[in-house]
Amino acid sequence: MKVAHDVGLDTAPNRRAGLLTLIALITAFALANSPLYDIYWFVHQIPVSVQVGNFGIDKPLIDWINKGLMVFFFLLVGLELKREILEGQLADRRQLALPALAALGGMAVPVAVYLLFNGADPTTARGWAIPIATDIVLALAVLSLFRGRVPESLFIFLTALAIFDDVGAILVIAFFYPETLSATALMAAALGVIVLIGLNRFNVVATAPYLLVGVFLWLALLESGVHATLAGVVVAFAVPLNGKRKNRSCSPLREMERGLRPWVALGIVPLFAFFNAGITLPGFDLGLLLSPLTLGIVLGLFLGKQLGIVGMTWLAVRLGLAQLPDGVRWIHVYGIALLAGIGFTMSLFITSLAFSDADLLATARVAIIIGSLISATAGLFVLHRSCDKYYEREG
Repeated sequence: MKVAHDVGLDTAPNRRAGLLTLIALITAFALANSPLYDIYWFVHQIPVSVQVGNFGIDKPLIDWINKGLMVFFFLLVGLELKREILEGQLADRRQLALPALAALGGMAVPVAVYLLFNGADPTTARGWAIPIATDIVLALAVLSLFRGRVPESLFIFLTALAIFDDVGAILVIAFFYPETLSATALMAAALGVIVLIGLNRFNVVATAPYLLVGVFLWLALLESGVHATLAGVVVAFAVPLNGKRKNRSCSPLREMERGLRPWVALGIVPLFAFFNAGITLPGFDLGLLLSPLTLGIVLGLFLGKQLGIVGMTWLAVRLGLAQLPDGVRWIHVYGIALLAGIGFTMSLFITSLAFSDADLLATARVAIIIGSLISATAGLFVLHRSCDKYYEREG
């Protein structure tokens, strides 16, 4: 299963990444509800400045993490997606349809569920995209507990589905959560994109030029009003999959992907979780657990995801547009649909874009954690049951 290895489905790395992210979440929660509360939030607001000549950027540490480090998360997502489209699971159109349609259902229905509770309130309605994306690191970490006990094709299905989810979330961020747009900065960003296309067309295989132009593009987008992390996706699609270096074949894309994956999974994602998951319970009204915002997010992640993914998958198979992967049964699809409700990283990221009010941020973060935990627990139970059925069938 070369594809499974390429997409980073080895059990140990995903377990370590998931464990580190969980530790970061628990640590943030503990610090936010301890005597160290002031220090925890003070660190968020530490000013960090970078000055080059007359040009400088002065932002709090939390912005450098959310708008700076997370660009590498998006870069890795883009690299994985491009490789899958060119030579992996998504290169075969027959294999492409099922996860693509499942992801579409898994994005549309959670939005409908969220807006059912929040559509009448313009303020909370801004968070409609919070339940649309799946946290690929945590979802695969949970699924890896069943390696050898469920069909291997299930890992590929979840990976492809989560990648499509991430692409959908990226497009949503680009088009629906922009700040005040700057025409000059957008023109500079367009120039950066043109240079990246030129590097690709001239088959430049060194990764350094792409990263240098990527820094320029990130700076331009930072000033443009379009979210700067999208620079990572643009750079990813410019990096060539194959080329020649010193008359020897090489793969700049795979090299960059291999180099980034441990830093993103074991460093950037846990760090993002640590800085974005701090929820202060003493100031949190427990009555908010039944608020429209909370219900929209929790039910969007838990019910919306499973209804959208299972429903669209069933419809695609029924209409002959796609077929289930080898060895995969409907109970497996249901288990994957539940795990797709783990929306932690991207959901927190979109929350930071949708809301600025501290109470709404706290409520949304609690709801994301609750919805993700319920989805993970239910997914574990269903997949555990599927193992028995799988062995009965194989035996």
